Amino acid sequence: MELTGIHVPLITPFAADGSVALDALAALADELLTAGAAGLVALGTTGEPAALTEEERWAVVDVAAAACAAYGATLTVGAHGGDTRATAEAVAAIRERVPQAAAALVTVPGFVRAGEAGTVAHFRALAAGSPLPLVVYHIPYRTGQQLSGAALLEIAAIDGVVGVKYATGGLDEAAVQLLAAAPDGFAVLTGEDAFLSPLLALGAAGGILASAHLATARFVELAAAWRAGDAARARELGHRLTGLALAAFAAPNPAVTKGVLHAQGRIPTPDVRLPLLPAGRAEVDAALALVSGLDQ
Repeated sequence: MELTGIHVPLITPFAADGSVALDALAALADELLTAGAAGLVALGTTGEPAALTEEERWAVVDVAAAACAAYGATLTVGAHGGDTRATAEAVAAIRERVPQAAAALVTVPGFVRAGEAGTVAHFRALAAGSPLPLVVYHIPYRTGQQLSGAALLEIAAIDGVVGVKYATGGLDEAAVQLLAAAPDGFAVLTGEDAFLSPLLALGAAGGILASAHLATARFVELAAAWRAGDAARARELGHRLTGLALAAFAAPNPAVTKGVLHAQGRIPTPDVRLPLLPAGRAEVDAALALVSGLDQ
């Protein structure tokens, strides 16, 4: 499979009674794909999967699957488990429940800090029995596990591992090493929204970006500009989208994004589930102003 372009990790909108607002989610998914998103990610961090019941998680996946089927878009689903065996079971369940899923997004093992050798062994074991291609989610400030460029390249060479969502908090040496030597067919997708433009300039395939909820077509335009070699346009647009990306993460994700979507009338409430709290008015207003400014 080929993973390129802008993929949006869906938020989970909530109704006033606290239930998942599935109609609003379906409408939002339609908007994102109409605006040019290459795919959707269900049950990524942005979707608050740990705060959802199992029934709610599958309902969210079903909505995303229907939208992707209608648009011929790529569906990636987050698989969660405390150890390798549980994660493998989660990936298998995705395949059984959602046959059209293109890939499973699997986080580097969290909390246990398995080390580089253990992390490589984890993905090797998962890929060996996985019914789905795997996208590695490398986010060390959540997992507590750093990976060197050499370890990432070892993971990238595993048959069945097709990409990485790279979210290390910046543009680091390991990213440069990975982009320089990644095997053919392996996609580096940034998960750090503010670093999309520089990573695209270095050869990244695209991004999985929460802030792309707010300006999907512009993020798609940015990726297209770098692909076309229009560096002047890409730099100018990239600088503006960087500001929006930073504003979208001024409070814990996805609070600001939900606040903006609610202010725009696109979801029924700005609510998140505890332990997250809604974004403040100033944070939402700042992001809203930047969204509006993109059309000027």
